[in-house]
Amino acid sequence: MIAEVVKANELTKIDPVFGQPSFNDHEQVVFCHDKDTGLKAIIGIHNTVLGPALGGTRMWNYANEWEALNDVLRLSRGMTYKSAISGLNLGGGKAVIIGDASKDKTPEMITRFGQFVNSLSGKYITAEDVGSTTADMDLIRDVTPYVTGISESRGGSGNPSPVTAYGVYMGMKAAAMHQFGSNNLDGKKILVQGTGHVGETLIDYLTKEGALVQISDINEEKMQYIAGKYGAKIFNGDDLYSADVDIYAPCALGATINDATINKIKAKVIAGAANNQLAVEQVHGKILMEKGIAYAPDFLINAGGIINVYAEIVGYDKAEALKRTENIYNTTLEIFHFAEANNITTHQAAMQIAQKRIDEKKKETAK
Repeated sequence: MIAEVVKANELTKIDPVFGQPSFNDHEQVVFCHDKDTGLKAIIGIHNTVLGPALGGTRMWNYANEWEALNDVLRLSRGMTYKSAISGLNLGGGKAVIIGDASKDKTPEMITRFGQFVNSLSGKYITAEDVGSTTADMDLIRDVTPYVTGISESRGGSGNPSPVTAYGVYMGMKAAAMHQFGSNNLDGKKILVQGTGHVGETLIDYLTKEGALVQISDINEEKMQYIAGKYGAKIFNGDDLYSADVDIYAPCALGATINDATINKIKAKVIAGAANNQLAVEQVHGKILMEKGIAYAPDFLINAGGIINVYAEIVGYDKAEALKRTENIYNTTLEIFHFAEANNITTHQAAMQIAQKRIDEKKKETAK
């Protein structure tokens, strides 16, 4: 029987969980299943040196469970460095629920997921992400205190998307300052890929400043709405990565900068809200540097959302959240300067600074 199992594994080439490329010294991975509600979820806890692992819950119709695992591993790792580079006393975590949020999600499923979060006794704190809403966080709050981003009517910070967009906007302006010598985006040609909550708010900021915005999204109806509301143009070329623009802003899912796209990119700045934009960080970050493209590290400039929900934990107000988010501009410039001075990529620079903070805290705790 054992021989048959081994033979089957060899035939299907099933890699062990700990052998996954995205497994990066994660502390804990929790698989959550409830037959009655149809819940299938994974909670990834990457690192809790700086504090409890905070990260949103993403509901997505993954092709398979390995794809979901890979996503939660990459996303939770990114949250560790996002909190560290932003100066927050938080670790990195993330959750994914497998399913189509528009068809499969029910209040019972979300409540059951909240009970799983509660079982971790505060090691993981959840929040809103793709496929989840403030209303979902309110449901989770009914069964656990370990949730942020609940509605303002219940004393929470509300939808974090607008603050996330503001941070991306600040990061984009800093990248423009570095690349073009001015942070003025008036007249700059900018392609925004993804018109969700964050993408839409970013488009609002950009069009108000006078940028020439083009948009792309898989949701045709949403694109038409955004185009009409903000005066943005719908991208109608054959390949958006080859678009003749100054700035490319990926605001949908990650890994859009990959082997198939990177040599097509004509933009001189990449600054967007999507997580894990570089398919292979070491490889694609270096290529961008060699091509002279200014890449604003995603986990730095999209940190506005976590800065916003962190307010519920430490008790600062909306004005303070926006002030801290605005500082992303200065931090982004510091990252560009550090990267140039050390002849490394901006991604490496941000990672080194974030990791240094984690290591110092670890040494301090060990004393």
